[in-house]
Amino acid sequence: MTALDQSFAALADPTRRAIIARLAEGEATVQDLARPFSISQPAISRHLKVLEDAGLIETRIEGTARPRRLKADAVEALWDWLGQYRALWEAQFQRLDAVLDTMSDEPDPTPSNNPERSTS
Repeated sequence: MTALDQSFAALADPTRRAIIARLAEGEATVQDLARPFSISQPAISRHLKVLEDAGLIETRIEGTARPRRLKADAVEALWDWLGQYRALWEAQFQRLDAVLDTMSDEPDPTPSNNPERSTS
């Protein structure tokens, strides 16, 4: 499995995405990261191990504490990969905007003769 595949596989889990979102605010200990979840600290540790194995986070040793933090270069690699497709998505949305701009905002004034749409 490539590093990119491993990163996306790690991010497939909503708990791990929430952990990444929290670490985007700054480093945190396992206890800090576990607080908002209704799962055990060992379960959080397993999630952290997956994120660390994927290269998305790293552990810093500070006395007896082991705060985790995002690895900026790994997150940047994900953004770079996604950026390849951003131009494609933006072009598609621009085309959709153009189509929507040509459509009238006013409803069709002619009543429908479709019997399935009758209100009786």
